[in-house]
Amino acid sequence: MRPDTTEKGLETLIVRHMTGQDGLTPASTSQPGTAPLLAAEARAPWSGTGYLLGNPKNFDRAHAVDGVQLFAFLQSTQPDAFKKLAIANIADAKDINRLKFLTRLSSEIGKRGVIDVLRKGIEHHPAGHFDLFYGTPSEGNAKSQALHAQNRFIVTRQFAYSLDEARRALDLGLFINGLPIATFELKNSLTKQTVEDAVEQYKRDRDPREKLFEFGRCVVHLAVDDSEVRMCTELKGVGAD
Repeated sequence: MRPDTTEKGLETLIVRHMTGQDGLTPASTSQPGTAPLLAAEARAPWSGTGYLLGNPKNFDRAHAVDGVQLFAFLQSTQPDAFKKLAIANIADAKDINRLKFLTRLSSEIGKRGVIDVLRKGIEHHPAGHFDLFYGTPSEGNAKSQALHAQNRFIVTRQFAYSLDEARRALDLGLFINGLPIATFELKNSLTKQTVEDAVEQYKRDRDPREKLFEFGRCVVHLAVDDSEVRMCTELKGVGAD
């Protein structure tokens, strides 16, 4: 079999290294009140580097989060508070209580930025406080270690981020517990495209007015080829340096 020297081939190599899978066909099943079982969650313990494989269909474009992974995290780590949300099915995008929480979360990220929200969590009536991330535990603290182990580090490929009819998609995204941390545009010099082309793609094709690209909603945007990486924390469109 000939090696895949395309941009998609580079994408597959990255995802396979991180998750142990190629990410082309994320398997999922759903039951009322439960998260779809992502293929990565049933992976062999030695495969990948600890990342779960995200399902691009779970990305909520209106709120710029992976809602299924977010609620699966809350359900497993903070079950008592989660019950107070009265969400019937965490995968149901039309669930009114689910929408209320996502609206609250999106508002907090818009005001405070995703890093602060991950660090400090949010308050949501009537459930109270929700933690969105568990930090690195101190040595010997078994409870903190157990909580930290429940964080969900996720990589998702080819997910549509735009609300317009074009349904533009990004090559890769990294999420922590469903909240976006990094986006990637990949190029492969073997197809005569380089990191410069990825930078131009961010400037030309990625509208900074899209929810995901609003300043503070994602930590970093990365232009990558097989030999170089460039990054920025805020997209400003065509003409930006």
